[in-house]
Amino acid sequence: MIRLWQIWLSWPAADSLPIALLVGLLALQATTAQANRADPAEIDPLLREKLALNLANQLEHIDRFDAQVWLQVSDRRLQRYLANQQERLDLLKFVYGEANRQGLDPDLVLAVMQIESTFNRFAISSAGAQGLMQVMPFWRMEIGRPQDNLTHVETNIRYGTVILAHYMQVAKGDLVEALARYNGSYGRLKYPDKVLTAWRRTWRNKSWGDVPGFRTSCSQYALVACRYQ
Repeated sequence: MIRLWQIWLSWPAADSLPIALLVGLLALQATTAQANRADPAEIDPLLREKLALNLANQLEHIDRFDAQVWLQVSDRRLQRYLANQQERLDLLKFVYGEANRQGLDPDLVLAVMQIESTFNRFAISSAGAQGLMQVMPFWRMEIGRPQDNLTHVETNIRYGTVILAHYMQVAKGDLVEALARYNGSYGRLKYPDKVLTAWRRTWRNKSWGDVPGFRTSCSQYALVACRYQ
């Protein structure tokens, strides 16, 4: 979590920052611990535990025919965002592995990256979220890994997929709710609809019938994404 001294040092002219504003920022931080990326009331201890366990374990190598097919198709789609082929392949291989480890559709992970960062690993949001999947940096301190670099592709994807999978579990498979929780916009449709539209319009590798969570979401919510079946 960002500390008071970090806020002070990040101010353009630290000695000009009013004390009242510092106090206000500290109070705001206490009630908005995850900014726009989670329930602002408190840190979810189960999510903290999942991140700690997953960041400590290395991924087993995946070498399957379906992975190769997915890689080839997705590589062509990713060209518009990343010109360097080796960079694309490295990213896609890790997305596929981490998505499968967390029980996520790798196409959904790519859709999240498209909306969150347009595949810019150095992207930083106004709230301070970093990297491909826009992970809030306070998580590093929460799990005792302050050295982690969230602009590093593999590190960011591992954090992001664990967090997204956790919210999928919390939402009991409801894609709209899970994505809204991930974005910190629970109760609103704008962000989930953007991600799901990108998922179905650009990254789709599965048919309508193969994605029951998407079909269920379309029966419950009025989504633009449902046009792309």
